[in-house]
Amino acid sequence: MKKLGAITIGQSPRDDVIPEMVEFLGKDVEVIQAGALDGLSLEEIQMFSPEEGDYVLVSKLRDGNSVKFAEKHILPRLQQCIYKLEREGVDVILFICTGVFPDIFKSKVPILYPQKIIHSLVPSILDKGRLAVITPDKEQIEQSKKKWEETGIDVLVVAASPYTEEDEFSEAISVLNKEDIDMIVLDCIGYNGEMKKRVSEGTGKMVVLSRTIIARVIGEILND
Repeated sequence: MKKLGAITIGQSPRDDVIPEMVEFLGKDVEVIQAGALDGLSLEEIQMFSPEEGDYVLVSKLRDGNSVKFAEKHILPRLQQCIYKLEREGVDVILFICTGVFPDIFKSKVPILYPQKIIHSLVPSILDKGRLAVITPDKEQIEQSKKKWEETGIDVLVVAASPYTEEDEFSEAISVLNKEDIDMIVLDCIGYNGEMKKRVSEGTGKMVVLSRTIIARVIGEILND
């Protein structure tokens, strides 16, 4: 049996994410999870709040609450997650996040970054069209726009959190329907199949769901 190490930037286990990915991984794949914020209280996590110029990340805690924090604070903790998963004997490690991470991590096994995979696939599918990206938080709009423009794509970014009980998708869909776009990417592993369906039906556009497209790629890698 192959072992997939899954690192969330929040707290593990991510029972809101992994079950929807498992069906694409193959029957003989065990998922072992670790979280960058595991073992921390909300008060401790709040000390990681982003300041101006920080790369902003959004994730979920074990109690279901979402948190926003600066990437720089969790980089050493992500490395500890890698060490933990290596001790568990994983074959591949996946970051459960579509954010951009610096090339600083040490690992004895391959590390897969969703952002790199999606950025390779989407431009080839879109060709010369205009891309719309939905990201969890308004503070992430500019960094997301910059990230996607590096692929040479004309991009529009709007925010709608996958973690709040408030209906932020209605406004996002309304904005997108006023724009000339060809494809939409739900740019966070937190978005699920129901959210994809809602955006697809609300806009009539092709929608890429990050968590399942990544799971399909991993399934291809882990299954002989």
